[in-house]
Amino acid sequence: MDYNSILRKIKVELSAQKYQGEVASYIPELLSVSPDKFGMHLCCLHSGTYGFGDHEEQFSIQSISKVFGLTFAMSLMGDRLFQRVDVEPSGDAFNSLTLLEYENGIPRNPFINSGALLVSDVLTSYLENPKEDFLKFIHEITGDDTIQINKAVFESEKTHGDRNMALLHLMKSFGNIKNDVDRVLELYIYQCSITMSCQQLAKAFAVFANKGVTLDGKKILSPVHTKRVNAIMQTCGFYDEAGEFSFRVGLPGKSGVGGGIVAVHPGQYAVSVWSPPLNPKGNSELGMYALERLTSLTESSIF
Repeated sequence: MDYNSILRKIKVELSAQKYQGEVASYIPELLSVSPDKFGMHLCCLHSGTYGFGDHEEQFSIQSISKVFGLTFAMSLMGDRLFQRVDVEPSGDAFNSLTLLEYENGIPRNPFINSGALLVSDVLTSYLENPKEDFLKFIHEITGDDTIQINKAVFESEKTHGDRNMALLHLMKSFGNIKNDVDRVLELYIYQCSITMSCQQLAKAFAVFANKGVTLDGKKILSPVHTKRVNAIMQTCGFYDEAGEFSFRVGLPGKSGVGGGIVAVHPGQYAVSVWSPPLNPKGNSELGMYALERLTSLTESSIF
């Protein structure tokens, strides 16, 4: 596959594509990012890497980090994790309290906020130094120990954590949170504040295209558990727009309100895009367009 030519064509098409979305404003530090940023990077398991635009510039990965949290937790406890969190699309807002109340403190999936907070609780139970160990896990997947958090984003999000704190307290009232809620919330905010580039994200997500093995040959997950992560990304990775992403793009993936999206073609490649303006569902508007064009031009998706 001539990915160089395909990405060049997408770049030309994007130059004529206007966006109507807006940069996330509820986290002040995200609002300061230029809406004109765009990067795209593809990491092919067979032929190398390809990218253009701002693909080497780091940005706040936000909810993309939930995939790393899920992966880390599964590597520690396997399918036992799913005794405490379900794997169904929510159909409700990503930070819904009513759904959590109705389902007795069991989050619908690991990618809505309650589910990711539950995963953070699991990691807090298993890890001696949760924040440091989480970052080391990112370094292990990417082979890049330069990746860090954005401290300004971290502090900004700490001042806007009331609803997530409410989710934690509600789950704790049902006995599904085992640790101090302040400590769990701090780990969750910490992971969301990690900054990575499209290049780094595509390399990290190559593990999900490669049956749980990194590009450096390290086994992170079993093929069965890699299948599970990909399945949850396919059905739950885009807030209330997972069906639309499957319809338009046809790949498992995960988005974040920092404007990033990462998608995986198992056995072939991982690809990351970054464009800060978000559509009304909270996903990168131009990022979704670029990924739709990728699978259309390659005439290849998982379907």
